Amino acid sequence: MAQTTLLQYEAPWPVHSLDWCKSPAPGQSRPRSAFRLGISSFTENFQNQIAVVGLQDERVLVEDDYSDYPDFVTLCEAHHGYPATSLQWQPASAQNYSWSQKSPSTELLATTGDALRVWEYSADGSPSVSSYVGRQPSNNGSHSLTLKTALSGQSKVQSQSTGAPLTNFSWNEKSPSMIVTSSIDTTCTVWNIDTATAITQLIAHDREVYDVAWLPGSTDIFVSVGADGSLRAFDLRSLEHSTILYETPAPKNVPPPSASPSASARPPTSPLLRIAFNPSDSNYMSTFHMDGSDVQILDMRSPGQPVMELRGHHAPINALGWGSAEHPLLATAGDDCQVLLWDLASYTPGAASPRSAGSRLNSPRPDAKKKIVTDPVMAYTSSSQITNLAWSPQIQGMTMNTGHSTATGEWLAITSGKTIKTLKV
Repeated sequence: MAQTTLLQYEAPWPVHSLDWCKSPAPGQSRPRSAFRLGISSFTENFQNQIAVVGLQDERVLVEDDYSDYPDFVTLCEAHHGYPATSLQWQPASAQNYSWSQKSPSTELLATTGDALRVWEYSADGSPSVSSYVGRQPSNNGSHSLTLKTALSGQSKVQSQSTGAPLTNFSWNEKSPSMIVTSSIDTTCTVWNIDTATAITQLIAHDREVYDVAWLPGSTDIFVSVGADGSLRAFDLRSLEHSTILYETPAPKNVPPPSASPSASARPPTSPLLRIAFNPSDSNYMSTFHMDGSDVQILDMRSPGQPVMELRGHHAPINALGWGSAEHPLLATAGDDCQVLLWDLASYTPGAASPRSAGSRLNSPRPDAKKKIVTDPVMAYTSSSQITNLAWSPQIQGMTMNTGHSTATGEWLAITSGKTIKTLKV
């Protein structure tokens, strides 16, 4: 009997953000707890939701005759108000972190929107919540999602008391109490979620900031991209300057500037929407332009221009993400209904160069020629436009009591409208 390679979930609402849990639930022996997704809705009102969904039964991984049942079921959900612009599970390192106010049996999720919210998720009757009075009993064990903190700081650049909307965030792997958020008000803010305080806020870009990412293994350096078309690196140890690693070329055929320049007289550029590091070699980052169908791969050691461009999509890209294998694949998805998986290991020389802070931000290498890569290693075509994706960590193989077994490997979750599909890679 073949192993299942595709699982599906129909949400009650259009799905915007999603993330795969980074580790099985604490104290859970059931292997299915590695198959949990956090998802958030996108509806144009104040009735948005976030939810945790999980496998109905491990047997859906191997048995075809389970097709009468949904593969995933909703474990719990919570009201979110405005849509969550991003939703992420705690990093795997958070399980061993000494939190001041969290039970070891619970897990954290975070969302951004009008604020940074940290949620505590508790599964299957752990004592920290089973005594909670007045909660509705549910038929799938007692799963609950409770708002722990909502952080929205005074903005450096706006006068109103609440912070401006947040576009995205990055959770620090090495120090899981640290989260950096990006905002439409041009700032990035570094938070300590354990003490619910802002560590620092800085004006990062000339326009809205759309995404932010910690350098893997660092608690000091992060990068951000935004509407001004630049990718910048910041170091918390020296915040008085940032390093511009890349700026999008000015668009062609732009009308000449008017005689009376407006307040925002910057030349038009193509915004950069997402930034992600290669987890196995953090010299390399991937980004893409708004309305762009190509992915730019940048090398921190030779800033200024991409070292590679991936050309395979026929419509704007919406999402990208790196897997966690030893040689991780890069997944990209877009309005052409395609997910493409790229193996760039043969194009990227290994991390042999010294990775000290000094050598990291060199001046541009003028001789570096951009490679054009047009052949993904895998492609999956969906029935409609793909708006987001999320990788699972490596999930251990398991043997069922029926004697069937599954192989160790990664899964990739993709969203189209209300549908989530998870593909075995």
